[in-house]
Amino acid sequence: MSENTKRGVFSLNGVTGMLIATALLLSILAGLTVWGIMVQQKSASNYYDPAPIIGNLDNVKAISKDNAQYAFVDAK
Repeated sequence: MSENTKRGVFSLNGVTGMLIATALLLSILAGLTVWGIMVQQKSASNYYDPAPIIGNLDNVKAISKDNAQYAFVDAK
């Protein structure tokens, strides 16, 4: 039986690998957090305007292709 002589605390399987994995996960977390904040800021300044639908509910039918003009309309 041969001994495992390639073991080491500071190898990629040891502390160094753990630190690399932790740094990678923290950078992914920071990136997703910044991206989420940017999306919320953009949505807060470009909110949904329900005026075309609330003004006249007869505009919206249960099954109609004309509903597309009221759906996902940019507020600005």
